[in-house]
Amino acid sequence: MDLMERVQEFESRKKSGMSTSDRVSASREAKALILELNEIWKKDKEKNASIMDVMKRLTVIKQKIDKRLKGNLNS
Repeated sequence: MDLMERVQEFESRKKSGMSTSDRVSASREAKALILELNEIWKKDKEKNASIMDVMKRLTVIKQKIDKRLKGNLNS
């Protein structure tokens, strides 16, 4: 599967009603996707802005998941 297809599938996946283990795996998957995109972006001579936009969207999703995880662990 292409990287951008995996990103689109991840973004379209339902985020509500996830168990804690689902959130952990989603957070790890988001991190892996961001790192893959970052490697492509670093090698890109023109520094394609669309790649950066996708990384920013994924980062926001990951931060929301992590925030919910940390809230659950402290209770």
